Amino acid sequence: MQRKSDLKNKVCLVTGAAGLLGSQFADALLEAGAKVCLLDINDRALKAQEKRLNKKYKGRCMGLQVDITSEESLCAARRTVLRRWGRINVLINNAANNPKVGKGGNINFSRFEHFPLEQWEQDFAVGLRGSFLCCKVFGSQMAQKRSGVIVNIASDLSVIAPDQRIYRETGLKEDKQPVKPVTYSVIKTGLLGLTRYLATYWADRNVRINALSPGGIYTGQPQAFVKRLADLIPMGRMAEVSEYRKAIVFLCSDASKYMTGQNLIMDGGRSVW
Repeated sequence: MQRKSDLKNKVCLVTGAAGLLGSQFADALLEAGAKVCLLDINDRALKAQEKRLNKKYKGRCMGLQVDITSEESLCAARRTVLRRWGRINVLINNAANNPKVGKGGNINFSRFEHFPLEQWEQDFAVGLRGSFLCCKVFGSQMAQKRSGVIVNIASDLSVIAPDQRIYRETGLKEDKQPVKPVTYSVIKTGLLGLTRYLATYWADRNVRINALSPGGIYTGQPQAFVKRLADLIPMGRMAEVSEYRKAIVFLCSDASKYMTGQNLIMDGGRSVW
């Protein structure tokens, strides 16, 4: 008997698949029985992930170098996927720029007053334009077939503001203190709007669209930063990178078949404190 969380023979696309979360999502989908197309612009990292996952899951994985800001590039990827597997069942919009908190010379470019317009446009091109185009190219194929799932990867900062105190550095003047850049919060909030819009737009086409909002993931950050952030989280710690695997399978499978237009927040309780 097939479990509702099974994804056997479902064709799933993951953008930003060579990255930290993207590789976890792809692995989790393959583990659940899916065929997975890895989409990323970083060809070297993409090939490494494709090789690793195909060795583990016996050839059920395909990597495609794609520029998600280019509709032409995405349409070419769609043709390739359809030629090989004949369908598209799931899209995970995971690709994003993650503008760094930090300083540049005598000016802290992460601060709002100095944030470069060029950086704003680059971040939006990947985070929102890219997600819009992926939904347009791949989601329209699902809508045409009257079946599909889209998951937009947002963030706990889609529902709360960054607490800039956790980024502070001793000895710097107030106007030089590093902050989480504005684009991250605005883009992740925008993804929730895209999620709600498409959930109703394609409801009659049996295409479900939800968002997943992870909290901060521990990747070896400085101890002082980790403690400041953990103090804001009721569970008292950052997430482990593997802790979102079951959530993505839930959202992509029939285990969530009566769920659409929602934002699944997994942040250790930070957003409710």
